[in-house]
Amino acid sequence: MDPLIAAFQNFLLSTGIAGLTPLHLVFLAIGSIFLYLGLYKRVEPLLLIGLGVGIILANIPGTHLAVGDGFLALIRVHLIENELVPLFIFLGLGALTDFRPLIAQPYTLLLGAAAQLGVFITLLGTLAMGFHLNESAAIAIIGGADGPTTVYTCATLAPYLLGPVALAAYTYMSMVPIIQPPIIRLIPKRHRMIKMRPPRKVTDQEALLFPIVLLSVTALLVPASTPLIGMLALGNIFRESRISEVVERLAKTSATQMMDVLIILLTLGVGSTLSVDYIDMMAPKVHLTPIKFLFAFGMIFIWGLFAFGVSTLGGVLLGEVMYFLTGGKVNPAIGAAGVSAVPMSARVVQREVQRVDPSNYIIMNAMGPNVAGVIGTATVAGIYIGYVKAWYIAKLGFLPWK
Repeated sequence: MDPLIAAFQNFLLSTGIAGLTPLHLVFLAIGSIFLYLGLYKRVEPLLLIGLGVGIILANIPGTHLAVGDGFLALIRVHLIENELVPLFIFLGLGALTDFRPLIAQPYTLLLGAAAQLGVFITLLGTLAMGFHLNESAAIAIIGGADGPTTVYTCATLAPYLLGPVALAAYTYMSMVPIIQPPIIRLIPKRHRMIKMRPPRKVTDQEALLFPIVLLSVTALLVPASTPLIGMLALGNIFRESRISEVVERLAKTSATQMMDVLIILLTLGVGSTLSVDYIDMMAPKVHLTPIKFLFAFGMIFIWGLFAFGVSTLGGVLLGEVMYFLTGGKVNPAIGAAGVSAVPMSARVVQREVQRVDPSNYIIMNAMGPNVAGVIGTATVAGIYIGYVKAWYIAKLGFLPWK
């Protein structure tokens, strides 16, 4: 064959187009959809733009950016699967979060706990469907509506499902204003009309003491949750200490510039797991064929929606119980804010309450269970991680996904 023709053939075979497979096209389409939603529909652009670009970059045939020494693989392995990015995002969340509504109304911690109902039921449901224990725990935590906790749990227990699990979590977090209102409207109108007293004023000393006590208690009761709660507490200590300009600068940096960088790294790294190269790399470890992966992808989205809806319902049901126990002093709608989507769930509760009484303002009451949900989901994640690891070590002597 003429050398020029041979060189031209080799060039054509080296292009990305020559390496395209149907699965490449599926993932490229998913990445393009997320990019379109973020850019043109303005649906969670902070997350979906990075996720979309990460998926597209990881699925360009021949570049292998999601495996080996590819830069997406380095981000994923060293910053996400090693849990650094999710943990430091919790530092930023601590610096952003005001726990005063929870401190002023300690009973709302129970609403945050009740809103973990979907997390527990989904664990049982996915196990019954045939998912492995580590996979079920990673999928179930979507019900807490806490993106960093979901990523942390999945990266620890089932990193090969990180893409679909994270996408489901962030998708449903963006859909809080759509998912939660029908559940809140199950509450009788006369209950939703209840006006609550504003939370009492919390002192600076109480606000500073809270993260210290929180860390001490959770570390002793659920050691596996210590990394998450510890970073949350540290960020909140930065926020509440106010002892010098230096500490205030640390709080501001944790909540702003650092969070922006971490979100870029998180979205690119998570996006890389939705790639042909990544599935091929993980297949020998977990027997994850492309067909099984796509099936799991669909099931994760279905179970994630179920988990989120049941968690909202759990908070609402306990809110109804509190309504009757307090003689009508608690508006049951605030229970829906027990999921961790801060402050979106609290805003949805406020909007739904004002649909029946425009003069009713309970958003600060709803913020109590909302921030309690962050603590609740992180605690449940710690329980799941500790138990699942212990179960596999006792049964197999090793963690099969490592």
